[in-house]
Amino acid sequence: MTSLTLTRINWASANHSQHPFQLRDAGLHVAAGEFVGLIGPNGSGKTSLLRCAYRFTQPERGDVLLAHRNLWKQGAKWCAQRIAVVLQEFPDAFGLRVDEVVAMGRTPHKGLFDSDTLEDRQLVQQALVSVGMQGFEAHAFATLSGGEKQRVILARALAQQPQLLILDEPTNHLDPRYQLELLRLVKRLGIGTLASIHDLNLAAAFCDRLYVIDHGRIVASGTPHQVLTTELLRDVFGVEALIDTHPLADYPRITWITQP
Repeated sequence: MTSLTLTRINWASANHSQHPFQLRDAGLHVAAGEFVGLIGPNGSGKTSLLRCAYRFTQPERGDVLLAHRNLWKQGAKWCAQRIAVVLQEFPDAFGLRVDEVVAMGRTPHKGLFDSDTLEDRQLVQQALVSVGMQGFEAHAFATLSGGEKQRVILARALAQQPQLLILDEPTNHLDPRYQLELLRLVKRLGIGTLASIHDLNLAAAFCDRLYVIDHGRIVASGTPHQVLTTELLRDVFGVEALIDTHPLADYPRITWITQP
């Protein structure tokens, strides 16, 4: 089983004058099978920390460990066989069909000149069924709506058969129905997942634990009940809220207080 650990991550943007941003002693842990949410205000460092977690940005100091092995001492293919990433931005598919985009998830498990096998095609089809995109195989990826594209990219990640899933604002382009369906699916996968989530009520409903990042530092961590307090929301997000327990389930429910 695979776990992810980031310890004392320090990183500063290369162009500090235009993007004066730093990660400072940031750390988190995702146990095998755990769904962990990363929350914080815009510009707080969520995406930057995720980029360190999936070996896109090398930190200046600190360790990134997957199954107790340093990611930056492993090859890119080793990491791609174990970590799947779903980003906010959609890739340029260069005219590819939906099934061809999903099949790209099999690339880390194949040799340079290997052709698709029956198992590859079955995994692609299973992934499309899982995200409700069966029947779209021959559609051009570029013609899909934002929500449909997001589900196809998740299908590509599922076809990758990862041991760790990293999601950067995965529900951004989705309507409420597919927001819930996507997060339910991720929860059912039973693999370690680290996701930055903008909607705090969704984070409360689906995440086992939360980390709060503010100005590049982790300022709180724990279960949703432990983390989502009126004081934290006031201090970190600068807003007032009422917090109670959802009437149909045992997780916090946040009601924002708006002043006319």
